[in-house]
This record gives sequence, C-alpha cells and structure tokens, in this order.
Amino acid sequence: MKAPVDLQQLKKRHNQVWSSGDYAVIGTGLLLTAELLAEACDLRYDETVLDVAAGNGNASLAAARRGCVVTSTDFVGALLERGRERARAERFDISFLEADAEALPFADASFDAVLSTFGVMFTPDQPRAAAELARVCRPGGRIGLACWTPDGFVGQMFKALARHVPPPEGIRSPLQWGNRSCLDDLFAATASEVRVTPRLFNMRYRSAQHFIDTFRAWYGPLHMAFASLSANDAQRLQQDLSDLLKRMNRAGSESLIVPAEYLEVVIVRR
Repeated sequence: MKAPVDLQQLKKRHNQVWSSGDYAVIGTGLLLTAELLAEACDLRYDETVLDVAAGNGNASLAAARRGCVVTSTDFVGALLERGRERARAERFDISFLEADAEALPFADASFDAVLSTFGVMFTPDQPRAAAELARVCRPGGRIGLACWTPDGFVGQMFKALARHVPPPEGIRSPLQWGNRSCLDDLFAATASEVRVTPRLFNMRYRSAQHFIDTFRAWYGPLHMAFASLSANDAQRLQQDLSDLLKRMNRAGSESLIVPAEYLEVVIVRR
C-alpha cells in the first residue's frame, strides 16, 4: 500500500519551484490572456475582484483597468512585489496579500469575481482549490480562469519535462484544469454555468534556443528541472524541448512563433 501524499511537503516544494527563476519575466508576456479573460468575465466598474495565484499581477491589473476594486494574492511574496511595482507605475490602488490558494483568508461570498490566469491550476489539492474559488465568490458572481490544455504546446512541454523529471506520484496533473470534463467535475456542486472557449496564445521568440534559454533562466519548473539534472540528462531535456519547439513553430527558419492552446473559462457561481 502506497503512503498517502504529504500535501504540506509538496506545497513547500511548489513554493520553492515558483520562487526560483523569476516568473515575472515570463508572466508579463502573457498579459493579453488576462485582458481577454477580464472581458470574458464582463467586469463592471466598482466590482470587487480577487486574483488568485496572481503571479506578477496580470489579471489584477486587467481588473484594475476596468475600474474594479482588486485584491491580488499569491504564495510567493517576491512575485507580489513585482505586481506592486506594476500597480504603482499605473497608479492603481491594488491590495496585495500573500495567501495560499487552498486556504484563502476571506469570508464566504466576499467578491463579485475571482480570477486566476495559469496559477490555481498548479495547486496540489485541486478539489480544495476549486472549492475555495467558489467559496469566496458571491452567488451569481463569476470565476474566470485561463488554463493550459493537455494537448497544447505547454501541455506537451510539461509532458516532455515529466519524462526527465517525473512528477510526484498520487498528484493529479495541473493540465487537467485545461480539460472541460475536469472543470465540470471540480465545479459541479457550485456552478450554475461553465462557459469554455479554446484560445491560442502565440509564444514569440527569436529561436528555439532563445525560448529554452529564457525559460531555463526564469521559469521555475524548467529552472529547477535543469538544475536537478546531470549535464548529459540536461542536454537530453534540451533536445526534447528543441524538437517540440521546432515541430510546432509556424514562423519558418527566421524566427519562432509557437501557438499555445489554453482554455478561457467563465464559471457562474450558483
């Protein structure tokens, strides 16, 4: 009989992963996805909005640009500081708070809308995280998510990564959040409606090598993976990623443009 998964230990590990590198370098480039999600959620002026696993604050800023009263949360304090820098630059009064997505420090029904772009999907206890998103959203409010799909580029990148650095046993893949049936299961008890729109985000870099160098330096999961491998194993991972990038590149030999599929999700709270 396998020992139960130690979720607290795993969460500490996740914090180390996302604290490594500097996700803000990667996250800033994904700003468009947050702007589209804010529109999909039809945010209204003066609505209260919570951004969960906010990273450096893309969705927080998107909501603030629409006149919302915003609270931005993440469990990596350094990323929240990046969000504060951006908010100050745009003269937005956003509240920033270090918080665990699986234990949000807010009362029930505190927010008109709850957002997360490529963040909450990485929590180890998925049902609990989904329950927390729903708990703090008022009835009739919206939960807006952007989630990478299993078969899209990022999903395939994580599958390549798992061949070299296997994930912990007993934990559901974060890519399940990019599956409609999984979302229906996670929010079955709390949603009156789940609207899902497949979208593509174009990863734009000079070359496959430029992408790998950037993600290896700044993107926590790849940064930690490369650091844990021997030189030979790291070279094999690099080759797998290079092959994937070149196979999906639609820009020809002069540049790199890789379409990355994700789901834009709007859940109406029951």
